[in-house]
Amino acid sequence: MEDFVFQNPTKIIFGKGTERQLGEELAQYKAKVLLHYGSGSIKKSGLYDRVVASLTAAKIEFVELGGVKPNPRLSLVQEGIELCRKEKIGFILAVGGGSVIDSAKAIALGVPYDGDVWDFFEGKVPEKSLPVGTILTIPAAGSESSSATVITKEEGLVKTHVSSPLNYPAFSILNPELCFTLPKYQVGCGAADMFAHLLERYFTITQNVALTDQLLEGAMRTVIEQVPKVLKNVKDYDAWSEVMLSGMVAHNNWLGIGRLPDWGTHAVEHELSALYDVAHGAGLAAVFPAWLTFQLDAETARIARWARKVWGVEESQDIAAAKAGIEAFKEWLTSIGMPISLAQLEVPTDRLEEMAKRATANGPVGMAHPLKQADVLKIIELAK
Repeated sequence: MEDFVFQNPTKIIFGKGTERQLGEELAQYKAKVLLHYGSGSIKKSGLYDRVVASLTAAKIEFVELGGVKPNPRLSLVQEGIELCRKEKIGFILAVGGGSVIDSAKAIALGVPYDGDVWDFFEGKVPEKSLPVGTILTIPAAGSESSSATVITKEEGLVKTHVSSPLNYPAFSILNPELCFTLPKYQVGCGAADMFAHLLERYFTITQNVALTDQLLEGAMRTVIEQVPKVLKNVKDYDAWSEVMLSGMVAHNNWLGIGRLPDWGTHAVEHELSALYDVAHGAGLAAVFPAWLTFQLDAETARIARWARKVWGVEESQDIAAAKAGIEAFKEWLTSIGMPISLAQLEVPTDRLEEMAKRATANGPVGMAHPLKQADVLKIIELAK
């Protein structure tokens, strides 16, 4: 096991109707709030009205900025930074899924900084940030209790991230009832995203990590079991509770302590969603089985263990078990409505070499299993 320091300061407020506690939670910050959200679905669902009512009852002044898109854009982040400065905002409230939360985190980093917020995405270490709170509506990215934010810069179509302790939200409100109106495709994308977060930590080269191995396997089995239940009955509160909790623990790094994660697959997928604006979870669903196939010879025993522990494969030979596990994974992804190839994503294959070159522009990607440009190209070709 690797040495580690684990600290996650985000307060999680979980349960039915918890968004009504918003005003009380925000009152302690004594700040004007930016209410940040996406396309307006929170208005159709009635969540917007409840949020505004809670803010008004607590006498909290706020301004709004909607319009966040999947794969959130730098241009809206920059607009938010200027709005916050103009309005003297002291707190940012993100109401939505991972894209909204990531956009809010980036705005929060940019407001107290004199330079271009993109500097942080190119390696500069942030020193200050506004506090952020979230009301989660889409379990997927885990951004509600993670230290990361991922943004796409339109110029050059560059998608990358910033990880910093400053990015942890002050609090996150998780009410599974808010998932009842999600379209099935979004549910599938969210499930694929959280499953990938578990896999990125699971396929480590660190030895003697028995506890987190088994916690990761249990979390994966939970996602496998519970997601079909919410697809069958979108108002299954108990199943949604399991899914929402799984998405949170998949990326708050509790399951990654003491082990070297990988993240190579995410780096490859970022090129797909940057160039073609595909949903992140759908892109991961197409890429991760290809990554596993690419690693089959080098990681036969590890993939075989995963196949047996997570998918219930009973093959006695490791190579047969590993192959069966990958097929079971693909069958599950298909069953929840996810693409498992670039063809199903309707992504053309004329820029594969460019994607591999872009992914490795700063060197090999993947911490536990570093991938060079030629490796990335093979994975993308396997995903065709």
